[in-house]
Amino acid sequence: MEIEIVTDKTLELEIIIHGEDHTICNVLRKYLMEDDDVEYAVYGIDHPIIGEPHMTIKTKRTKRPRNSLVKAANHLKDESNDFKALVESI
Repeated sequence: MEIEIVTDKTLELEIIIHGEDHTICNVLRKYLMEDDDVEYAVYGIDHPIIGEPHMTIKTKRTKRPRNSLVKAANHLKDESNDFKALVESI
């Protein structure tokens, strides 16, 4: 996976997540929207076969969207590790 930064402003971050699809973007968007500092988090994929996800994160007040993205990614990582441990225990 490679992340390309398209726009990096104080309260808004737009990225392209190369090599990914709805799976990771949808859960990242969910975790971002659970963050009280995030005003909105959206993504779109222009073409279902060859398109790549473009995600936009807009934060409230003076919070940086990069920090919210890192927080959401760590949440996803922790949840994935918990799920992996659960599956391995079966």
